[in-house]
Amino acid sequence: MKYLILIACCTLTLSTTQAQQFINKGTIEYEVKTNIKKTLGNSSWAQMMQGKLPNYKTAYYSYTFSNNKSLYKFDHWESKELLPEFFRQSDEKSYWYSDFETGQFNMQKDVFGSAFNIKDSIAKIKWRLSNESRIIAGFNCRKATGILMDSIYVFAFYTDEITIPGGPCTVNGLPGTILGMTIPRLYTSWMATKIVKNEQQAEIVEPIAGKNVFDTKKAHSTIIEKTKGWMNGDDPDSNKWLDQLIWNVML
Repeated sequence: MKYLILIACCTLTLSTTQAQQFINKGTIEYEVKTNIKKTLGNSSWAQMMQGKLPNYKTAYYSYTFSNNKSLYKFDHWESKELLPEFFRQSDEKSYWYSDFETGQFNMQKDVFGSAFNIKDSIAKIKWRLSNESRIIAGFNCRKATGILMDSIYVFAFYTDEITIPGGPCTVNGLPGTILGMTIPRLYTSWMATKIVKNEQQAEIVEPIAGKNVFDTKKAHSTIIEKTKGWMNGDDPDSNKWLDQLIWNVML
C-alpha cells in the first residue's frame, strides 16, 4: 500500500512538472485598445475632430523575445478607417527594444512627425502583488499594481511561465511577462491574444537609432519645451490631453 501511494505521488509530481511550461523564446501578439473620445474629452481639439474619429482605435503589436532581449513594435490595425495619418503614425513608427542582461533600453517615439530616439537604463517600477488571478491566452496570470512616472497607476497581469521580465512598451520588472494591463489615465488596455513559442528564435538585434539620441530626462524636458505653446490655461481639457500625450511619449 505504501508503495502504491509513493508511485501515485511521483506520478502526480511528474505530471505537474510536465504540464507547467517555461518559455524564454517566442512572440506575443497584443491587442491595444484606446478610448479616443475619453482621451480627447471636451477639449477644443475634440470639438474640432468631432465626427471625424471613431470612439476607439484598436492596434495589434508584436512582442518578440529571445535570450533576455525583446523588441515591441506595431504590427497592424484592426481597422484604420476614420483614423487620419497623423493619428496613426505615432503607433506605426515607434518601437521599444530592451536588453535585460545589460539593463538598457532603446525606443523610438514619433511625436507628430518628429522622431525621438531615447536610450537609457531600464526604469525600475515599484510593484505591489496581489492574490487576484485570471487566465490570459491560456496562461495563468497574477495581478500586480505599479506606478509609472511617479503618478500614473498601471494594473498588470503577468505569468511566470514566460520568463522574460518585460511587457508592452517600457513596463517591466515583474517575475514574468505581462500579458494584460490597463492604464486608466491613458484610457488604454493591452491584452495578449496569441503566443507563439519558438525555440529557434534568432538573436534580437537592437535597431539603429537616429542621429539625435536623448536619455529619458532630456527627452522629457525637450518634449515639454516643444509643446509649451500648446498649453491653454482657460481649457483644462486641452491641458489634460497634452499631459496624456507626454505620458504616452515617455511610456
